[in-house]
Amino acid sequence: MKIWAHTLVKNEEKFVWYSVMSIISHVEKVLLWDTGSTDNTPEILKELKRRYPNKIDLNFLGNVTVDEFTEIRQQMLNVTKSDWFIVSDADEIWWQDSIATLSTAIRDRGLSVESIYTPAVLLVGDMFHFQEERAGNYKLGGQKGHFGLKAINRNISGLSSLNPHGSWGWVDGDKKMVQDRDPQKLLFVNAPFMHASFLQRSQSRLLDNKVPKRKKKYKFEFGDRFPLDYFYPEVFFQPRPDFVDSVWQTTNFGFKFKAFFQTPFKKIKRRLI
Repeated sequence: MKIWAHTLVKNEEKFVWYSVMSIISHVEKVLLWDTGSTDNTPEILKELKRRYPNKIDLNFLGNVTVDEFTEIRQQMLNVTKSDWFIVSDADEIWWQDSIATLSTAIRDRGLSVESIYTPAVLLVGDMFHFQEERAGNYKLGGQKGHFGLKAINRNISGLSSLNPHGSWGWVDGDKKMVQDRDPQKLLFVNAPFMHASFLQRSQSRLLDNKVPKRKKKYKFEFGDRFPLDYFYPEVFFQPRPDFVDSVWQTTNFGFKFKAFFQTPFKKIKRRLI
């Protein structure tokens, strides 16, 4: 059972190294496609390609608009030759036990299920804080919380990429979202990944804001603090090139000032809805 990964990036220099390195040993190939990065992301992608020339398909597409996003995802699907593929974005970092559990589930049950979703740990503010589970709004398999549809069976009839960025998803030949097909073929695997979607992902907020819709993702919110002995994904402690940044910066005064006023309202709203 062959497994590929899809990683679509733009201005992701903070986390893309860690994201790709966390999965590279568990898939046959990574489609690593850049959509017009203007920070140091291209340098990092080239180094990844240099280290894994046979595993990484590196493609620099130039600037891609939000309206072209769906078609790029379709192009990635069109060149995928594996039985299954994992959608692992550049802000998603996996524990080795988690990605191994997911890949094992695919190989063991890949003939009988169509898609797999897993939990996510949402960072907020910095690497030392996470967003409460109550804030999670994804609904999959009858559950609501911080989840992601992470693995897709490529043999679903008529599988294609559909809808604009924001409501985009994988659909079957009848334009039905794959997660809404037979519920018996949607599998939950308790293999969490760490998600840095709410953090700064480029070298500056200015470059972050050049990515469509990213400005809306940045959260000014005080999260729950991880315990001092928290076990982070292993890749954060492994050797990296000098031009790959450390992730261990803390929030500044400006963030804390805004979060002080915004956090109470967000928490109250979650408890009223």
